[in-house]
Order: sequence, then structure tokens, then C-alpha cells
Amino acid sequence: MTRAPRLLVLEGNTPKARARQAQFTGQTYSEAYSDVLRSIAPEAVVDICFPTDDGANIPDAGGIAGYDGVAMTGSSLNLYKAETESLRQVELMRSVFETGVPIFGSCWGLQVGSVAAGGTVVKSKNGREIGLARKIVLTEEGRSHGLHAGKGPSYDAPAVHTDEVGEKPKGMVVTATNAHSEVQAAEIRHGKSTFWGVQYHPEFTLDDMAGVFERYGQVLVDEGPFRDMDELKAHTEDLKALQKDPSRRDIAFRLGYDADVLEPTRRLAEIRNWIEKLVLPFMSRRGRG
Repeated sequence: MTRAPRLLVLEGNTPKARARQAQFTGQTYSEAYSDVLRSIAPEAVVDICFPTDDGANIPDAGGIAGYDGVAMTGSSLNLYKAETESLRQVELMRSVFETGVPIFGSCWGLQVGSVAAGGTVVKSKNGREIGLARKIVLTEEGRSHGLHAGKGPSYDAPAVHTDEVGEKPKGMVVTATNAHSEVQAAEIRHGKSTFWGVQYHPEFTLDDMAGVFERYGQVLVDEGPFRDMDELKAHTEDLKALQKDPSRRDIAFRLGYDADVLEPTRRLAEIRNWIEKLVLPFMSRRGRG
């Protein structure tokens, strides 16, 4: 009998940011991420850690070693500001790298993994990438990489970020890229662990994306994606309607969405591949599978 994988989700946001996230979607990033992991591996035991919080019960390397996989969420923080809440997460990720436990990172998670392994994160010269990261293309290494099994050579993915990997750490292999950010997906081999990460958010549903637009609100009008708040509201209503009824081809056509985003199996491929190709084999090697 296969034993249940023990997974740890590292929440990237501060308490204030978590409360704001839950205000719009009903869940924090880590709660939603945990649900995604359980949807892929229903038998999994999933714990959540809050490394930004003062007095949080942050596991040391010995505690982390008891897990079969560690995943890190997105965040509203910026690593180049070197705030205490960010630096704690980098130090924690360095500890994870020393355990041999497989790691996955979405957006902020990729950035933290990159800095923990010796790279840098910078503000993107192309501004904010939001809604969908368009025309992501697999690199030569990415086309045969397990991270992208089940993906096409080019695809779109849910995304929201203004920061990106700058100087790549030693041990990073870029597996996907697009016109906005050179590093859209990558593997990092550092310390004893293998890290798979993406700059986008495969875990995001259309409702999650609607919540992102609602949270940013007037900022997106000021930056130009929307002419006014009425247009933004209409967009979020389209997203919620399409989430409720994915057969609404009229909305999908209007938004330019296809199976890359609308079919959960395809959208979640990277996270599923991480569990199947890194987490479960790691369990087996340790005699837990």
C-alpha cells in the first residue's frame, strides 16, 4: 500500500496580505495551494507554515526532513527590498535545500528558491505581467524535462508578478521563457535538493484570477490594462462566469482563453509532475512508498 505523502506548504504572504487575499477569494494562498495538492494526491497530509510571522513555528532542517515535498506560494513581497519577512523565507529555503526534500515554487516561490541558491531577483523592465503569461515557450532543455510533461511547446498560464529572476543561480536550468520574462520555469539543483519552479501560477483558478484583479483594482486602471473600473469589473465577472460554466465559448473567445487554462489537468501539469516525478520517487527511496 502506498503511504500518504507528507507535504509542507510555505505561505509567502504576511498576515495583512493573507487577510486581504481571503477577503476577495475566501482563502489564503496557502489554503488554496493545499487544496490543489490534495486534489492531485487525495491521500496527502498537507501542513502549512507561515515564515513571515513573528513567533511562527518554523521547522528546522530536521523537521523539514520529515516531509516528502515542500511547496512555496506566491507573495506580494519584493525580495530586492530585503525586508525581514522576505529574508526569513530565503533562510528557510536554504534550510530546505540542505535536506534533499523535493521543492516546488510558484512565482514568489521561484524567486525565493533562486535567491536561496545564489541568484538575484529584480523588478521586471517589462512591468506587470497579469492575467495570463502569454506564449510561454519551452526551451531545448524544457522540451524533454519532466516538469513540463503534458504541456505543449507553447502555452499560456495564469500569472501576476512585477519581479523576476535577474542573475541566475549556479545549478539553474531554464526550461521555459516568454517575451516578458526570460525565466518562466526552471530547475535548480542546489545543496541536496532538486527544485522545480515556475514564474506563473498553475494553481490559480479563474476565480483566483478574478480575485487578483479585484485586489489590484484602481492600480490596473492607472497602469493601463483597463480604461476604467467598470471595464475591470466586467472582466472579473467574465472570469467568474467562465469558472462556473467552462462551456461558455463566448467568454473564452472574448478573453482569448483556451484549454491551457480552462482544463485543470493541463493547467496543473507542472504541480502534478512534481508530485509524480519527484515527491513519490523520493518517498520510495526512503522506504515510505
